[in-house]
Parts: sequence; structure tokens; C-alpha cells
Amino acid sequence: MHHPREFLIHCIYLLPLSFQIFINNEWHESKSGKKFPTFSPSKAEKICDVEEGDKSDVDKAVEAAKAAFQRGSPWRQMDAVSRGRLLNDLADLIERDRVVLATLETMDTGKPFLQAFFIDLEGCIKTLRYYAGWADKIQGKTIPVDENYVCFTRHEPVGVCGAITPWNFPLLMLIWKMAPALCCGNTLVIKPAEQTPLTSLYIGSLVKEAGFPPGVVNIVPGYGPTAGTALCTHRNIDKIAFTGSTEVGKLIKEAASKSNLKRVTLELGGKNPCIVCADADLDLAVDCAHQGVFFNQGQCCTAASRVFVEEQVYPEFVRRSVEYAKKRLVGDPFDARTEQGPQIDQKQFDKILELIESGKKEGAKLECGGLAAAGHGLFIKPTVFSEVTDNMRIAKEEIFGPVQPIMKFKSIEEVIQRANNTEYGLTAAVFTKNLDRALTLASALQSGTVWINCYNSLFAQAPFGGFKMSGNGRELGEYALSEYTEVKTVTIKLSQKTH
Repeated sequence: MHHPREFLIHCIYLLPLSFQIFINNEWHESKSGKKFPTFSPSKAEKICDVEEGDKSDVDKAVEAAKAAFQRGSPWRQMDAVSRGRLLNDLADLIERDRVVLATLETMDTGKPFLQAFFIDLEGCIKTLRYYAGWADKIQGKTIPVDENYVCFTRHEPVGVCGAITPWNFPLLMLIWKMAPALCCGNTLVIKPAEQTPLTSLYIGSLVKEAGFPPGVVNIVPGYGPTAGTALCTHRNIDKIAFTGSTEVGKLIKEAASKSNLKRVTLELGGKNPCIVCADADLDLAVDCAHQGVFFNQGQCCTAASRVFVEEQVYPEFVRRSVEYAKKRLVGDPFDARTEQGPQIDQKQFDKILELIESGKKEGAKLECGGLAAAGHGLFIKPTVFSEVTDNMRIAKEEIFGPVQPIMKFKSIEEVIQRANNTEYGLTAAVFTKNLDRALTLASALQSGTVWINCYNSLFAQAPFGGFKMSGNGRELGEYALSEYTEVKTVTIKLSQKTH
């Protein structure tokens, strides 16, 4: 795709208002007057300055969201069909501006442009269209109780929802929260990750263009300890949805419980087992495990970061995995040939290299990579370790980088025990041609998602979330609707006997 850098830079400067705080369908400067920079991880240079929201800006955004949720407001009076139409209109606008949004995402995150365009943006559009279809299908039940009573339930919106989104998939994770929340009739205050605020702010302009009433969607860029904490502790926020680290997820749950026991859904870290049985299609397993760990520079909560390979095929699996890693092209994310861009920032870059060093020191065999890639920016060579044991840090800690630890196993019972021996439980994958073995493993693995003979196969229709310390609640699918609705029971006593 012809994509001159001059056009990309021009795209940014067409949007001066998008660097501000979005409240009540208007752009505002921060009350403190502060701004913060957002950087390009591939160019190691500043893109622009963004208004820095803190508690006072969050208060203003919550006030707007609360007013938009009041009974009698345009949003609350809107019928469900019209809500669905608005979500479809927003999807249309994202489709129209797909190149601009993918460009902003690539500049801000460093992910390859073609991945942003074909994967992230496609996921956003499909998720919005899926929940647009749900808007007029959210319904309760009639319940038979004692005679002389009629009893039914209503599913009503929770209220003002806070969304705190991560830097690895800034736009996609925003839509995963926005779409079901708005489908159910809630209002939103969004705090994007400070590293990657640009696409979230651009969505603000599209929300207004689509025709959402003022106050329904509000976006406050800022830092976690200030804007994020203000959102989590605010007594007029009824629910928080967060995607990010387990460490921060714990803080959010604690803050939420101290304020008003607001509802919390958390999509957190993972140390995901990828189990390759001896009878697997080895070409498929090697390819899926490779993409599963290196996709998005390894910066995925779903990363296949513990690959368990049955001992009969272990040497061949390692050999092919090393071949794949050595061929992976690292470089300019706007080059169509690039498969891997830079890590998000210096902190993550240093953490990954430190974990790679720990793998070497603890006795894992470095098969390839293990170093920063040449040139400017925060690039790390695709790294493969063999002879990894469960007690090594690279087998226990979430690396969040392009590092593939490969372990050996002998029996199904052994690999089940080892795969489950972690505080995490987000995803798992199994590669085998034996259906009985596949279903046995799918049943035994303590994970919110189990992929069989595939990896990272995510769909708007299918719920996503974690067991154990990988989180609470579910995003996507019909299951997400329950996270954004309250169930109200209405019981009516009849004056006449029914027989």
C-alpha cells in the first residue's frame, strides 16, 4: 500500500482539537493547564502534546455523563433501535476513516500499519456492528410465582461507566468497552493509556459526528495515578471496566470497593500455555505458536508465552521455531514488509531485555535473538529459548515482549498440571489431531479461552476473559451485556384470583 510519510504527518495536523479533553461533545483544555507528550516508539521522537486531565477534569466528565443518563434526557428517551443505529453509524465513520485511525495507532504504538488496518480496525468495526444488532434484543423474563401474582424482570443500564484502556490495543480495547456499554444504554467516561491517547481522542470527534447526545461519551486523557484513580474512586461512577496489568487491576478493585462498591470488570495479565502434542500438524502448530507469541511485538495478554511440546517432536519443533524467528522482519512499522515493530517504551524495552538475561543466567538455551535490534527505536530481535524449565523467570513472569520459551513434556496429565500451575488463567491452546485428547485438555485447563488447532481466534460473538488473577467478568458476546446491565424484578399482585 502506497503510504508516504508526509501524508501520515499531515493526517495528524488536520486534527488539532483531538489533542484536548472531550466532554459534552466539546473539546476542552485541562483545568490545570498541564499537557503531556505522546511519543513514537519507532522513531524515538515526540508526536505531539496532549491535554493532561486530572481529578477536576474527571469530575467535570462524570458530571456530564451523569446528566446524560438522567431520566428524561435525550439518551434515556432514545428507543433501542435508534441506539443500535448510532452504533452502526459510528462503525460507518470508523470504516470511512480507517486509514487515518490505523495511521494514528501505528504512530502511537509502533505496531505494523497493516496489522492495525486489517486486524485492530476490522475488530473495532465488527464489534460495533455486533452490538448494534443487540441493542433492541436485550430483554427480561416472565417468571411464574405464586398465584395472584405476575412477575417479570427488566434489564436496565448500570449508569455511568468508567473505561480505562491499555496501550497495546488502544482502539480495539476502547471499542470492546464502548460498544456493549452504549448498546445497553449507559454513559461513559474513558481514560486512555497515557502512552497511546490519539485514536481514543479521534473517536471523540466521530462520536459527535455520528450524533450521540452530549455527555454520553467523554474522554479524559491523563495518567493512571491521577485521572485513573479519580475515575476509580468517584462515587458517581457505577462501574469500571479495565484492561491492563494484574498489578494495576488489584489497585483498581481496591479503590472501587472503598468508594461505592462500584461494579468492576478486569481483563488482566496472562502466562498462557500453548500445548503441542506429538500427533499435531507440526507446520500449523509452529506457525500458530510463532504468531501467538510474536504478534504485536509480544505485547499481548493472550501471548503464547509458555510453549509445551511433547518430547517426541520437541527437537523438530524447536528447529522450525528458530527458522521462523530468524526470518521475522523487524523494522519500520509503515513498511508493508515489516512483521514486528518496536516495544512501546523504554521501561518495557528494559524489562524485556532484563528477563532475557535472566533466562540465560538460569540455564535456558538461547536459540536466537536475545538482543536489541540495530538502529534507533525500541526494537528487540525475536528471541527463542529452548530447554526452559518451569522454575525459570521467563516461564513464570509475563514478559510482554518477543520472547518464546519452549518447554518439553511427556504425558497429558503432566502437562495439565504444569499448564495450570500459574496464578494466571486467561487463554490456552492445544494442537492435536485427537479429538478426545483435545476435549480432555479443553476441560482440564484453567483458562477463560481454550483454542484448539488455532491461536488468537477472537470473535465479537464469543466471550473473552480470565480465570484466577487474569481477571473478573467477560467482554464480548452476549455475556458482556450482563456486565453493563442491572436486573430489576417487578412483581404485581392481582386483585382477582386467577382461577
